[in-house]
Amino acid sequence: MNHAHFIVAITACVIAAGAPGAARGHGEVHKHDAAAAAAPSAAKVVLRGDPLLDQTGKRVRLADDVIGGRIAVVNFVFTTCTTVCPVTSATFQQLQGRLGAALGKEVVLISISVDPLRDTPERLHEYAGRYQARAGWTWLTGAKPNVDAVLKGFGAYTPNFEDHPSMVLVGDAGGWTRFLGFPAVDQLLARVGDLRAARAQVGRTAQHAGH
Repeated sequence: MNHAHFIVAITACVIAAGAPGAARGHGEVHKHDAAAAAAPSAAKVVLRGDPLLDQTGKRVRLADDVIGGRIAVVNFVFTTCTTVCPVTSATFQQLQGRLGAALGKEVVLISISVDPLRDTPERLHEYAGRYQARAGWTWLTGAKPNVDAVLKGFGAYTPNFEDHPSMVLVGDAGGWTRFLGFPAVDQLLARVGDLRAARAQVGRTAQHAGH
C-alpha cells in the first residue's frame, strides 16, 4: 500500500470508529482500539528554552525563534511511524492550506519529533516534503535531552517514543488547549480563530485606551 492510500485507509478507520479520533498511543492503534476523541481541555504548557534543530539544520529555540509571539499549533511525530503520524501530518497539511496568508505571520504549525536519535534534520526535511510543508510549518528535532525536555513541557514525553499520545496543542502566551486523538481541521481552525479574535480585541482595547 502506498503512502497516500495508507492515509486514506487510516482516516476511513478513524471516521468509522466514530472519531474525530482515538486518544491512544501508537501501539494501541495497531490493535484497532479506537475511541471517540476527548473534548478539548485546557493544558499547562511550559515552553522550554533548550536549543533544537529545525528541518534545515538551523539551531533554534522554540519560544523565541519558532513561535515568536504567534499562535502555535503543535503535534508530535516520528518519521518511521506508519499509523498515527501520517494521519496527524495530513491534518496539518490541510490546515496549512486553510490558514492561507495567516500561516507564518499570525499562526505557526510545529511538528516535534519524539524520536530525535533517528530523526535528523535531513530526515525531517524529507518527511516534511511528503506533506508539501511550506514556510510557517516548522519541524523540530535535536539532542535527545533537549527534545525530551521540550516534550515534557508539552506533556507529550513517554520513555518509549512509539507509545507517545496522539494529541495536538493550540495556544499562545494567553493559554493552551489540548486536543486528544485526531481533531478535525475545523476544530483546530475554530480554536485558532478564537485566539485571533481575542488578540484583535486586545488590540482594539489598547488602541481605544491610547486615544
